Amino acid sequence: MSWPAFLDAVQERGSYRSPHEAERAARTVLALLGAHLVGKDRSELAAKLPDTFALILLNPLQAAEPLSPERFVRATAAWIEGATEQTASWDVGAVLSVAADAAGEDLTQRLLLQLPPGYDLLFGHPVLPRPPADSDTKQP
Repeated sequence: MSWPAFLDAVQERGSYRSPHEAERAARTVLALLGAHLVGKDRSELAAKLPDTFALILLNPLQAAEPLSPERFVRATAAWIEGATEQTASWDVGAVLSVAADAAGEDLTQRLLLQLPPGYDLLFGHPVLPRPPADSDTKQP
């Protein structure tokens, strides 16, 4: 995905007033995300992003432990000057949903397997719970 296309999509989804705001959110969210992804899936996602964002994803901020989705949003808020958890949630959703679109369904699912439960909502790809295997009971 090209730089202008990625930033335009983030700006539109995030309802940002300027490309600068969209870029700030993308840089922060992708740096935090990169700390939680490993291996060829991270490299494959990076290959689908504009070069600058690919480098950010591949050279992430350091994470001591995997962050829950809630803590990921709080960490994003801490890195963006003037952000609140509510605005950071908006930032995360805008950036990760565009990244998911660039990645495609298969790669997005593989990325979600590396992350703690609940990230599917941040990526805008909610996973529907499957019925239990023994739910063969029929109602009258």
